[in-house]
Amino acid sequence: MTTSTAVTWDVTASQGYETAWVELTPDTLTARGRVVATSPRPYWLTYRLETGPRYVTRRLRVTADTAEGVRELDLRRDERGRWEANGRDLPELAEALDCDLGLSPLTNTMPVLRHALHHAPGPGTHELLTAWVSVPDLTVRPSRQHYTHLAPGRVRYASGDFHSELTLDDRGLVLDYPRLARRLPD
Repeated sequence: MTTSTAVTWDVTASQGYETAWVELTPDTLTARGRVVATSPRPYWLTYRLETGPRYVTRRLRVTADTAEGVRELDLRRDERGRWEANGRDLPELAEALDCDLGLSPLTNTMPVLRHALHHAPGPGTHELLTAWVSVPDLTVRPSRQHYTHLAPGRVRYASGDFHSELTLDDRGLVLDYPRLARRLPD
């Protein structure tokens, strides 16, 4: 069964907004979204995200518009786990399953759903490597992240010195991500 929804976040970290049109199945996620931000400098993003089975990233296409011009990123992961960005191999991401679009609460959804962290019956921590995409420059680099189930609908996210307790809805989508974003009412 596929569920479709539109979600909008007030992204305080970028002093902007993100809207995503999301389609979820019991095993995949597809989304297209738009971002308008004013910090660290004004930019617009348009993206399309596609996962394969187990919510593993297949492709993230992003266009960033800034005063300096337009940048594009085509980030792909093939069935063998090989990543490439705009045709350039990224062997340092070989163990990564997820992309993480900077300042976007949407991309936290894939690891949450894969490990059922929003419904898990008890505590558990999952360490993973992601293909982190910096915005608005669209640079891709590895990022070690930790997701810990705290309670139904609550997950602790940590990467380096940064950590936050996420509040999630029953579909695994972020409602509140302190210091980053808060979802607006539907």
